[in-house]
Amino acid sequence: MTETPGTEEHAAETVEQVDAPTTVATEETQAPVEEAPAAEAVEASVEEAPAPESAPEGAAPEAPAAEKPAPKPSAVPKPSALPRPRPTPRPSATAAPAATAPAPVAPPADAAEAARAATFGRVAEDGTVYVTEGTEERAVGQMPEATSEDALAFYVRRYLDLNAKVTLFEARLGATDLSVKEIDQTLEKLTEETTEPSAVGDLAELRTRLDALREVAAERRAVAEAARAAAKEEALAARTTLIEEAEAIAARDPERMQWKQSGEALRELLDRWKSAQQSGPRIDRGAEDALWKRFSAARTTFDRNRRHYFSELETRNTSAKRVKEELVVEAEKLQSSTEWGPTTGAYRDLMTRWKAAGRASRKDDDALWAKFRAAQDTFFAARDAANAATDEEYRANLEVKEQVLAEAEKLVPVKDLQAAQNALRTLQDRWDAAGKVPRGDVQRVEGRMRAVEQAVRDADQAEWKRSNPETKARAEGALSQLEVAIANLEQDLADAEAKGDKRKIAEAQAALDARRSWLTQIQKAADGS
Repeated sequence: MTETPGTEEHAAETVEQVDAPTTVATEETQAPVEEAPAAEAVEASVEEAPAPESAPEGAAPEAPAAEKPAPKPSAVPKPSALPRPRPTPRPSATAAPAATAPAPVAPPADAAEAARAATFGRVAEDGTVYVTEGTEERAVGQMPEATSEDALAFYVRRYLDLNAKVTLFEARLGATDLSVKEIDQTLEKLTEETTEPSAVGDLAELRTRLDALREVAAERRAVAEAARAAAKEEALAARTTLIEEAEAIAARDPERMQWKQSGEALRELLDRWKSAQQSGPRIDRGAEDALWKRFSAARTTFDRNRRHYFSELETRNTSAKRVKEELVVEAEKLQSSTEWGPTTGAYRDLMTRWKAAGRASRKDDDALWAKFRAAQDTFFAARDAANAATDEEYRANLEVKEQVLAEAEKLVPVKDLQAAQNALRTLQDRWDAAGKVPRGDVQRVEGRMRAVEQAVRDADQAEWKRSNPETKARAEGALSQLEVAIANLEQDLADAEAKGDKRKIAEAQAALDARRSWLTQIQKAADGS
């Protein structure tokens, strides 16, 4: 459990309040008997109180009032001869006020309780006061110059003070939320005061009550320790979660890291750590040190990776800047070139090298790109202007070629191969003589002309296949063989039919149909159809 500032001062103040009830302490400081009205009241109460019907066990019967000897002024002890209680210390001006319990108030004097307490003591002739504890007596003090009643009343009053402290502690232990430290301190103090006190009363009962309070305090201590242990476990889990978040941030790929956002996240985790350390439950020092080492290691890793990343980035930026400056110089040298084709290829190569160079800093990269693009634009603007002038010049050539195309496309489909070939050669000569056409029309007109030329070539290839001697010879040999085979199969079919052999009839008919089909295909191939 975390102790707030001022807990120790508050605990001390609480013990002091229990130790010295205000009323009783004031009476004890007035040492002369004749000047202590509270003592006289107690004596009067003892004298006037009737004997109880059933006296407490071990209590002696009270003496009749008539037998009480009259007090003698000469027997009043001097103030220096009387034992004095410890003065009540004044609370410190800087001590924090007790927040968990009201200021203790001494219980009112109880004549019956005083009378009962007096039964546990006696005064010897020499003024020695004894208290009975079990079967033994113990001397608690000596007041030879005081009367027996005054001497006994003085030590009874001390017992009543102790009883009031125990009673007050019982009430506070059951009704207030005292800390374990306050409970232990008060129990220790009361145990010390009740061990062999200079007081007359039922000290055994007082100690029995203290023993019962120890059991309650032990239960309160166990509950507090369990709560403290649970709070420590929860705090440890929360701190561990903070560490794991920090380690996850530090473990990210530097190339994918959002450094600004990640740095802010780490700072927030550090603030949460400090807040938990200052106002949260305390955890074991060893566990806290181990977690802090992990947290510190995560922050160190993050800072090291950030420095390394930006150092490499600066190196890459510097290298990219140098390469791109060289590319800009080359691009500016080419911007006035009129060799449109080669220079266009050179600029394409420069663009490939520009992309491979990487990025410089944004400011440098933007400035260099503006220069590179300006050189490109200068060249391509000049090339486009030259191409536009050329296209205008070639527009008349386009009209001539379109007329040639119209005549060439009439040759398809090819019906007379020789005539088509002669006409195509003439048209090709006119096509070449017409010259270049605008760039945007080159592919269109060239494609149409290539289609006509391909159709004439296909017709020539087909004609060659038909007139090839080797092909004809192979076809004629195959025809002869098929004709002989067909004749033989026809004879076999006739013989089978004459004999009525259905199986041979079916086999001969199937073979004959296949041979006739082959014969038809070969004849078509030989005819070129």
